[in-house]
Amino acid sequence: MIVKSLKSIMGTANDVKTDTWTSRRLLLAKDRVGFSLHDTMMYKGTETFMWYKNHIEAVYCIEGEGELEDVENGKRYTISPGTLYTLNGHEKHIMRPKEDMRMICVFNPPVTGRETHDENGVYPLLTEPDSP
Repeated sequence: MIVKSLKSIMGTANDVKTDTWTSRRLLLAKDRVGFSLHDTMMYKGTETFMWYKNHIEAVYCIEGEGELEDVENGKRYTISPGTLYTLNGHEKHIMRPKEDMRMICVFNPPVTGRETHDENGVYPLLTEPDSP
């Protein structure tokens, strides 16, 4: 059984911050549950381009409002509390928060926590070594 609190993650290596978002990584590949789980804040007035070429991401908004753009077809979606979106086609996308947003994100395969977006917005596919 794994039991963690958001408070225990804050201020640790699993509390990853950039200029446009903060991701508190609650579950990672090393937890060996088959997915990773993140509590993510995205900041009002910012714009973040992302492309999860190697992962499927599901995002559930619990606070705030913003606009999600599918870069490939230009379609835009309003994201607000109670809205889920899933990047099941590895869509290149841009998030534009109109106010601070808080989302719960799930990645498959799970991320290790060492990933950073490259110049194309992509997380590399990193794995954890097999346990002995």
